[in-house]
Amino acid sequence: MSERMLILSDGRAGHENQSLALAKHLGMEYDLVKVKPRFPWSKGVSILFDRLHIYLPGLFNIETLPQSEYSHVVGAGSTTYYPAKVLARQLHAKSVAMMLPKGFRYDFDLILAQGHDDPPKQPNIKALPVNLSYVQPQGIFKRGKKPVVGIVIGGENGTYSMERGRIEAFLDEIAARYQESHTIAVTTSPRTPEQIESLVASYDFDYTLIYSESRQNPIPDFLAVAEVVFVTADSTSMISEAVSFGKSAVVVLPLEAKKESKHQRFIEMLEREEYLHIYDGSVKYRTRKVDLSYALKKAFS
Repeated sequence: MSERMLILSDGRAGHENQSLALAKHLGMEYDLVKVKPRFPWSKGVSILFDRLHIYLPGLFNIETLPQSEYSHVVGAGSTTYYPAKVLARQLHAKSVAMMLPKGFRYDFDLILAQGHDDPPKQPNIKALPVNLSYVQPQGIFKRGKKPVVGIVIGGENGTYSMERGRIEAFLDEIAARYQESHTIAVTTSPRTPEQIESLVASYDFDYTLIYSESRQNPIPDFLAVAEVVFVTADSTSMISEAVSFGKSAVVVLPLEAKKESKHQRFIEMLEREEYLHIYDGSVKYRTRKVDLSYALKKAFS
């Protein structure tokens, strides 16, 4: 049977993109289908049935499968894990879970977990130091003659708050260091607060993209050409992309933490391994990259 992947999507872009990245890194053909619980209580019952080794397709709805044969069935997100096991059995394929499938039995053929989730050590669990991503520059931003400094501003979440004064201080310091010698390119993100977008827009940088106005993502282009990229600490996805693609040095701009979290452990772990530098007024050029393609091919060998 040829190598072809069936990707189950719960409709969440962050989950779906990790599964797509897996297929692209492996160079594997794939089909993407939507799956959702058939009943409001399906998820809870699926966890119970999984523990009892009962696998019933009637608990979820799924689109018609484009192919009849697959080598792997991949799920990312809690509503896809049970269907992935059911379909893998039906299709005589291997089951793959993206991220640690908490609540379910860890008996997938392969689990690709993030290291900061502290996964248990067992042969079918492979820990990755970053979130899985596949970065593709789009030509939204193009460099000129001068070296480039990229700035990526995220937003608030359950772990971090984003204070205007702190971001302003970061932007002032970056401008003072690089304004004369470099092209400074900055972008906001889907979660950037309006007041922070207004602050960013007030600077006379060489390139500014306000996400709420353009709905474009120049981050892959920054990573492809920048000498150094500054990224706020709130997004493990953005940081993961930065330390696994391109040649840019990566500097994380620390934010005010509301609580201890795995986000902080994630960043601190990457700094210890010298994939990035946490900004402390100085800039250290750390350009080490996580080779995701190698790690994934090794996991699938």
